[in-house]
Amino acid sequence: MNPVTPSSWLDTGCRPPQRLPGTTDAAIGYVAHALGHPVYLRWTLTALKRGCPSLADAKREHPAVFALLLEHDAAIEYWERGRLRVVPEAAAPSASTVLERVLRQHRRRFRPTEAEGPPDTACIPTVVAPDAASLPGGVRAAWFARAGRFANPVALTNTLGVADDAHAVKLFLRERASHSPHTRRAYSTELRRLADWCVREHLGPFSDLTRQDLMAYRDAIQAPQHHGDGKTRRAAPASISRALAATSSLFAWWHRTGYLTVNPAEGLAAGRRARMTWTPVRFLPAAALAHCDAVAAGDAPEDVPSTIWTRRGAIWALYRYGGVRLAELVWDEERALPHIDVDEARQWTLHVLGKGQRPRAIPLPTACLPALRAYRRAVGLPPDPPADERLPLIHSERGRALGASGLYDEVRAVFALAATSVPVEDRTMRAALEAASTHWLRHGYARTLVVDHGVPLPVAQALLGHASVQTTAAYARTGQSEARAFVEGSFPTNDR
Repeated sequence: MNPVTPSSWLDTGCRPPQRLPGTTDAAIGYVAHALGHPVYLRWTLTALKRGCPSLADAKREHPAVFALLLEHDAAIEYWERGRLRVVPEAAAPSASTVLERVLRQHRRRFRPTEAEGPPDTACIPTVVAPDAASLPGGVRAAWFARAGRFANPVALTNTLGVADDAHAVKLFLRERASHSPHTRRAYSTELRRLADWCVREHLGPFSDLTRQDLMAYRDAIQAPQHHGDGKTRRAAPASISRALAATSSLFAWWHRTGYLTVNPAEGLAAGRRARMTWTPVRFLPAAALAHCDAVAAGDAPEDVPSTIWTRRGAIWALYRYGGVRLAELVWDEERALPHIDVDEARQWTLHVLGKGQRPRAIPLPTACLPALRAYRRAVGLPPDPPADERLPLIHSERGRALGASGLYDEVRAVFALAATSVPVEDRTMRAALEAASTHWLRHGYARTLVVDHGVPLPVAQALLGHASVQTTAAYARTGQSEARAFVEGSFPTNDR
């Protein structure tokens, strides 16, 4: 990593935006003040004594620093991945390296002032041509680096400020999918599918497509496809709906931001109809969930350390009783989310950032608190989070925030262990547990609210973070036996 030039970075979090100071030390002080935590500090015993009335106070306020200074002349305390680390000076990275890492970590606020340069090809769906030899070299990038007839050349109304589809696709993915790698991957896959079709049909770029072109695309992905095994298959309805929704989202966003003069994809995806007919099917029976709860609350297996098992129980409790999406428990240092508030009655509320960057507050039931408090005690934290706590909810073995894959693996480990203790003859439950994931717990949470306890749909919608109440209502369609019971109770039989 090349040394950072502080004055080449712009702080966009103040008005008007301003450059960072020219020297590394001054820039570190500026950034530390802006973010509210230290960035890079060099400690010696002299400096430690200067800030504390006595050595006893220094040991109490800076225990890690004090312990290192007993064996080393100097120690470095620096910010890395959401927490402060303390190492001997000889083992520490340079101040400029740490500063650049912090600036890039907070790239929504601090941005380099140099021009962006060419589009980031990693953000652009790759076009796979049917016959690469028939196309000019560099078609994969060049195909996007154009503007069609509907691209808006007027800078006053084109708020994206770009003049080709390559940059416009990049900005779309940054705006609509930056909060979730899964969403970004899904959008990229569907845009790649559209680009492949355009190449085969000798159409494009995207900003040149007409409504008739997009209708032809819709017909193409709905048509039966011939496969190498001689069989003909149709794409699943969910796959078709996802492809059309991603395409519609791109063109609608381009039109709203002024990059396109028209929206040829208007009405392409029957979004409302798809939500009305969508029915969630990935559920675990109540008995299977109860079995998993018992496994997660039980003793740790012999091959699993107690700290890992305690953490696994906390992760299970958050997904089981919070109804959150996988990515919503991934730590966001810039926003300090997710975090937990505790009121005077010691009731917990989980705050997360959902789809579309929408914040959501979820009351956590008392049933999940023992597992969360046990984990906090195991990692040396108070049982209830204090009001000013700014730490990840779940840490890895190295003390960093546990990422999406780690969270997913921990939940899957509970399912796998639960599956091994299911009686051999109960093959249905075993198969369900082996296939289950974190999102099955979200479906179970929604079903418990909507079907089992009749929570009003607007309330359930707010708890689940659905953009449309129709999505929440889909869970009610999974409980026909409960609906029949409601009807029978409302119209009792007249036996006279």
